Amino acid sequence: MAHWQTIPPKAARFGEWPSNLHPEIVAAIKERGIDQLYSHQTEAVRISLEGKNVVVVTPTASGKTYCYNLPVLQRICDNPEARALYLFPTKALSQDQMLELHDLSEKLDRDIKVFTFDGDTPPNARKAIRNSGHIVVTNPDMLHTGILPHHTNWIKLFENLETIVIDEVHQYRGIFGSHLANVLRRLMRICKFYRVSPKFVCCSATIANPKQLVEELVGEEFELIGESGAPTGERHVVFYNPPVINPELGIRASSVKAASRIAARLISEDVQTITFARSRKRVEVITTYLRRIMGRLRRDQSVIQGYRGGYLPLERREIERDVKSGKIRGVVSTNALELGIDIGQLEAAVLAGYPGTVASTWQQGGRAGRRATESLVVVVMNSSALDQYLAHHPEFFFGASPEHGIVNPENLFILSAHLKCGAFEIPFEEGEKFGPLDITPILNYLSEERVLRHRGKRWYYSSDNYPAEEVSLRTADPCNFVILNRSKGNHV
Repeated sequence: MAHWQTIPPKAARFGEWPSNLHPEIVAAIKERGIDQLYSHQTEAVRISLEGKNVVVVTPTASGKTYCYNLPVLQRICDNPEARALYLFPTKALSQDQMLELHDLSEKLDRDIKVFTFDGDTPPNARKAIRNSGHIVVTNPDMLHTGILPHHTNWIKLFENLETIVIDEVHQYRGIFGSHLANVLRRLMRICKFYRVSPKFVCCSATIANPKQLVEELVGEEFELIGESGAPTGERHVVFYNPPVINPELGIRASSVKAASRIAARLISEDVQTITFARSRKRVEVITTYLRRIMGRLRRDQSVIQGYRGGYLPLERREIERDVKSGKIRGVVSTNALELGIDIGQLEAAVLAGYPGTVASTWQQGGRAGRRATESLVVVVMNSSALDQYLAHHPEFFFGASPEHGIVNPENLFILSAHLKCGAFEIPFEEGEKFGPLDITPILNYLSEERVLRHRGKRWYYSSDNYPAEEVSLRTADPCNFVILNRSKGNHV
């Protein structure tokens, strides 16, 4: 063991119910056994209902969903025609939120229709979503390719759009965040076209610059709520360094096997545990190791389950339910479960290798002790230089701020791609800005390249193709590369 740090518990801080919150909503929340809101929830609801943009930055499992669900439901209670758009970075988070919204809306005596709109949505359901969905839950990719280019089919949504929710804001950095910033500029152009000014409620895990990041993404000013009122239990964070097996090369015993042994010991003591691995392959390896160990101990191997991308959606939902119910005692995951999917009360988290950032480490460790109970986080170091530095200098980690979220929406490759998409949606007017930018020189260039056509005081998209389909939000360059092994003559 290289280091053991104990983080003391923190008591809850509560706030008053906002005076302008509809009594039906208050009753619905109390029916779920919640008599008071945490202070950050009260503040977020108040600021949002005052007509301001708000970003909430609190730890995992602090109840951020109420920070946006309550203002949205309040606006729908005030105006049955009001609409809201929810953006989540993954389908799993969208599905998780759907369950929450359906439960709340059922407790209200209102006909509030909530739908997900993603690549799995059947074509025959899409018309009903466009025409009658009060809350549309989607992801940036679907907003980019399935909603904005077809905004004339979404008139009911855009003419009545009052709230836009962006969850897991810390995920939108680098290339993905730079693309999203341009998608949101396109979204706000369309909102302006339909003469609406929706307000934003954004939520994030702890990062160094949440206000700056969200203002760069959205292009508007935000109020920041950075103090959580949710309670936290005592947390023990352990850095474990496996023994050296090759002193000359400085190679240590396998972190994967060490993490498997630690997780197996915890599970055998009936401590519900999540183990994070750095890759899909390692998820399968650790899952196999755990089942073998449980078999040798003559324990039930079915309580061990892997979780990663590549599983069918129904399989993932079933695993999430079984973890939440306690049927699964040990789950092994990639960072797919790092985000805020509700998987209930876990008691321990084992990280097979340092995740690479301070923010991700706290996010993964935060999956344990989600209900203010005592919890354990074990980070098993591997032989890499970074892991070994942290093992020998733990004060660097515990004294470090989470990383900054950096975006560059003005990157010309990204910006020009979204200007094509924007022109396809609504022609650009002479003198029009895209966010804070004067885009006339770029529009002129695209016109010279015959991508756009300049007629009078407008720029029109001139090609027959569909530009949004050619722009991936998660890469800088849409080109795919095939790697060939020339000696064997096959694909790598």
